[in-house]
Amino acid sequence: MNQQVNPGGEKSRMSVERRGNRELVVTRTFNAPPSTVYRAWSQPELFQRWWVPRSASGLSLVSCDMDVRTGGKYRLEFGVGGSDTMAFYGKYLEVVPNERIVWTNDEGEAGAVTTVTFEDQGGKTLLTFHEIYPSKEALEEALQGSAAALPEQLEQLDELLSSKGE
Repeated sequence: MNQQVNPGGEKSRMSVERRGNRELVVTRTFNAPPSTVYRAWSQPELFQRWWVPRSASGLSLVSCDMDVRTGGKYRLEFGVGGSDTMAFYGKYLEVVPNERIVWTNDEGEAGAVTTVTFEDQGGKTLLTFHEIYPSKEALEEALQGSAAALPEQLEQLDELLSSKGE
């Protein structure tokens, strides 16, 4: 069963769709060319500026190591003050600059394979964020956790892209 949600209002450039028991697809259009949106996903200094949802009070990205190339690895470490941190890590399965990034989420058994594509639409970018989970339960868990933050994260990405004037 497909479930689709389109946020209302003028900013309804985003669609969130659950496909079957293991897939999540989020699309959003950005008023920037694919090369600019790709840089925000592939350069750690830009990625850090938008990835952590503002609503996650006290949460910060304390380290961001990203080797965005086919066969490269990433490690994102989050903290909420003090010394307790949680890490998310994996490897890049496929990277085609300005077009596509595919990575694994290896921190646990429920990790998804994520694909982000950047499609040129006359100077704008249609971003598609697609995740395939190993089980229905893993998708359910993500929908209550990390995936629930995607709309806010993509809004923050939009703000970053707008502030760059591109």
